[in-house]
Amino acid sequence: MSMDLDAPVALRAARDSAARALTAPVGVVPQPRDIVAHDQEVELAADVDEVLGAPAATAVELPTQRSGLADVDVAIIAMWDRFKTTACPQAREALILHYAPLVSAVAGRVGMRLPSTVEQADLVSYGMFGLIDAVEKYQTDRAVKFESYASSRIRGAIIDELRAMDWVPRSVRTKARAVDRAHAELEASLHRTPSEEEIARHLHMPLSELRAIYTQLSSVNVAALDELLGGAERTGNVSLGDTLGDDGSDDPASSIEADETTYLLARAIEQLGERERIVVVLYYYEGMTLAEIGRVLGVTESRISQMHTAAMTRLRTRLVDAERF
Repeated sequence: MSMDLDAPVALRAARDSAARALTAPVGVVPQPRDIVAHDQEVELAADVDEVLGAPAATAVELPTQRSGLADVDVAIIAMWDRFKTTACPQAREALILHYAPLVSAVAGRVGMRLPSTVEQADLVSYGMFGLIDAVEKYQTDRAVKFESYASSRIRGAIIDELRAMDWVPRSVRTKARAVDRAHAELEASLHRTPSEEEIARHLHMPLSELRAIYTQLSSVNVAALDELLGGAERTGNVSLGDTLGDDGSDDPASSIEADETTYLLARAIEQLGERERIVVVLYYYEGMTLAEIGRVLGVTESRISQMHTAAMTRLRTRLVDAERF
């Protein structure tokens, strides 16, 4: 009897559970992957038709699972036809937005061979001009895919902008690559660093011309003074400017030595006699001649010369004695 009563209860519980599963929100009950992707393709096709001017209610019918990608391709072809026949600005903008990821891909490949000072965002910005130009000049009746055509235009736009910003002429860049290639070939064959004469013979040019090229190449590679050196995180954030010497600054050792010499000389002058001290001050600090000093002190020039010689001898002796201690 108890089993007959429990059976309807179990059936009701199973029915309620199935109803909750059917009404559960998306994400609770897993959906097939192809259906989810299909819904996204339907939304993309609807957006494309809305850009082209089709009514939102009749933009896209619910396609089958096999026709989703085909509908998107058809919508892109329709956008191309609309843009090429009527020059519709909305279609042009939709095409640019659709192919915008192609710019990032081309800029990433170009940026792999550039120094770290070149920003990836700048390359993408340069490439967008190439994409816009490709959209406007592409001919749909040619047997060339737009991706192939646009990739070359985007890459060309990036390279043209980089060359316009470069302060080094292209001829110098070409010479730099030739010299580097010759250096690598000779180093591989000789198993040592080649000399300038060997590089000049390999390039079939005089040594003077090769040295002139080296002079031009000295301004090709530049670096920021505040750029951190490699491994600087472990050495206290040392920049390139911190490693350069300043020839115009005073040497600390020389400054200390000069200050010490000045102090010792002042002490030695203080120990001279009054008339000898006056001769030294007037001759070395005031720039007076021996004859002028003699007229000031009322003695002959020869006497001033004797006093100057005696003062210099005493000063030299006291300085030598001070260095010994």
